[in-house]
Amino acid sequence: MTIWVNEQIDPCGIVYSCLACRDEFSARECHVTWNNNLTPQEKEEGWRNILRTVKSWDDVPVNALKLSY
Repeated sequence: MTIWVNEQIDPCGIVYSCLACRDEFSARECHVTWNNNLTPQEKEEGWRNILRTVKSWDDVPVNALKLSY
């Protein structure tokens, strides 16, 4: 099983928001939306979005919104 994890990381390296789901298309769409919503100032300050995969729900950050699709 592959779980797609979208994380928005603040300039201090803290996970600000996180979504996890099993649908690759939805995960990539969310990642693109998050990237497009970052302002140039936020990017300059160090905000970043990361899309990664894990093999188990146990590997998803605790604070994630976990979607079953």
